[in-house]
Amino acid sequence: MTKPELSALYEADAAARAIGIELSEMSAGRAVLRMRVTESMINGHGLAHGGYVFLLADTAFAYACNSHGPPTVASGAEITFVAPARLGEELVATAVERTRFGRNGIYDVTVDRADPTGATVIAEFRGRSRVVAPRP
Repeated sequence: MTKPELSALYEADAAARAIGIELSEMSAGRAVLRMRVTESMINGHGLAHGGYVFLLADTAFAYACNSHGPPTVASGAEITFVAPARLGEELVATAVERTRFGRNGIYDVTVDRADPTGATVIAEFRGRSRVVAPRP
């Protein structure tokens, strides 16, 4: 994906921009995104709501599977929550392509807590992608 295509994809991604997800890196089959946990993301237990962690992972997955150019969407995904995230923490989602076959792909995303002393895994996500026909 070219830099202008990448910029257009990010500009059209209202959901990611609205909650402060930032694209840090992107290359063929790989993407790294960041998000700070804000007050509006906290659940009744005082932790980051899992839906926001999933949204971050799913967005990293989307950028990695769209890095090849053709419009690609999720055909399914699952997440395992490993540790809680808390208010003010910065989360980093790293998406990596595992395989592509035909119009399908499999991607793994690790969501870590950014920490100078060493990352802590917050969640592991696996997404399945499908290339779709571009809109007419």
